[in-house]
Order: sequence, then structure tokens, then C-alpha cells
Amino acid sequence: QLQVSFSGLTGTTTASHIHAPTASPFSSTAGVATTTPSFAGFPLGVTSGSYSITLDLTSASSFNPAFVSANGGTPAGAESALAAAIAGGKAYWNIHSSTFGGGEIRGFLVPVPEPSTVALLGLSAGALVWRLRRRN
Repeated sequence: QLQVSFSGLTGTTTASHIHAPTASPFSSTAGVATTTPSFAGFPLGVTSGSYSITLDLTSASSFNPAFVSANGGTPAGAESALAAAIAGGKAYWNIHSSTFGGGEIRGFLVPVPEPSTVALLGLSAGALVWRLRRRN
């Protein structure tokens, strides 16, 4: 799931998508990895807004065809490449505007652990503590 809120743009929005992978973590630029020219339903023609989307990364339609081709020619290859770029700090969300065609605002993506992952980690830690106490 991707979520963004933005405000104060000097131009109106013209496109929005994810670029990846950059050459270095949290810097430089890259080609478009996801749907072009913009995510379906992204608010265009505005200077502020909010947006949320859940991408189906098993579908080629979620990706830029050039990104799929560059990563094995399959959605699975594109999904792996995008996941690696996000995990490595090499993927960013770019919002393009009428004032800045190359992008007015961008932010690098940071994965957020799922609640079930955090719960599983807590359960594992609790089991380890219980086992260590039982030994003593």
C-alpha cells in the first residue's frame, strides 16, 4: 500500500509514479518503475491532496513496460526489482507539476513492517524469554 499527502505545490499536478532504482541510496534519479504517466485516480490539476493505492505487483499493468523488460520481462522480475530498490533506499515517489515537469516533490520510499510481522516478532521474543526463565 502506498499513501501520500502533499500541499503547497507551486504548479498543479500533472503525473505521479515511482522511480527506481537510483544508483545510490536516497540520492540521484532513476527511470519510472510503475504505471505511466500516473497512478490511476491520482488527483491531477491540484496543488494539494491525498492519495492511497494498493498496487497488484503480480500484474504487468502496475509497471512501466520498460521496467518490466529491464527486469526479466515478467511481473515477477519487476516485483523483485522494485522490492529490492525499496529495501535498499533506491526507490522514490515523484509528483510532477506544471511548474516542474521533471518533478516538483519526491520522497524515498521506506518499508513499514506489517502489524502481523511486529506481532510475530513480539511473540518470538516472549517465547524466548519464557524458555530462558524456564531453564533457570
